Amino acid sequence: MKHLALLFSMVIIFSYTGCQGSGNESTASAQSTQQTVKDIYGFTMKDIDGNDVSLSKYKGKVVVIVNVASKCGLTPQYKDLQAFYEKYQSKGVVVLGFPANNFLSQEPGSNSEIKSFCSANYGVSFDMFSKISVKGKDIHPLYQYLTEKSVNGKMDAPVSWNFQKFVIGKDGVLVQSFNPRTPVTEAEFIELIEKLIR
Repeated sequence: MKHLALLFSMVIIFSYTGCQGSGNESTASAQSTQQTVKDIYGFTMKDIDGNDVSLSKYKGKVVVIVNVASKCGLTPQYKDLQAFYEKYQSKGVVVLGFPANNFLSQEPGSNSEIKSFCSANYGVSFDMFSKISVKGKDIHPLYQYLTEKSVNGKMDAPVSWNFQKFVIGKDGVLVQSFNPRTPVTEAEFIELIEKLIR
């Protein structure tokens, strides 16, 4: 009987440690599911008017994503962005503007106010979206993809200020990030765009 009791105790201990092992494996498995995001096409965003827009609508196009602001020293870049868009849209390039209030509250307005500002001052006709957060605890998942190597599999590129540019290839995958102070007229930027549209 003593032998049976000892054997039974060993089985109980083995079963317990086995369950513990399974729990750890389950945690590891959960962690391994936090895989890189392949491209931008899985994201659905709200446009400036509040309508859902799947970024899959831009499949096959070169996409330039910019976090914008209306009361920033770099706000005049809207002019270059619009001119760039007008020049390259026929070649399959789109610009997506994402207003963000992350830097010194330089985008305080409502979506309708931002839309009016962009139209009245810069004649913006490229696609504008609703305000989002591009950094911090409330960062939008799209910007997690754009800025974190653990998600995009390519680079860490935290947004340092308004008007940082992210260039996405025709396959929807992140290609490069450009400093906020680098205008879309910069030779390096144009060379990359020209290369991607070939």
